[in-house]
Amino acid sequence: MEILDVVALMTNLPQENLCRGQVGTIVEVYEPGVFEVEFVDLQGKTYGLATLHEEQLIKLYYQRVLTSPTNQNVMVSS
Repeated sequence: MEILDVVALMTNLPQENLCRGQVGTIVEVYEPGVFEVEFVDLQGKTYGLATLHEEQLIKLYYQRVLTSPTNQNVMVSS
């Protein structure tokens, strides 16, 4: 994962007022596997900013992603 990747939260974070499934954008990479993620509403107002670990996130894709025989993700454009 890298800066500007769109991710979804995999766990509830009640202390941050964030719930599983909320979508955010990685805005900073602090070290491998540790990210600052910003969550914004439909008007572009930030409602959450949290430092999260890779295990707490799933990267979202806007294109179809296939899994190759070597079990690596392969992007396919339609």
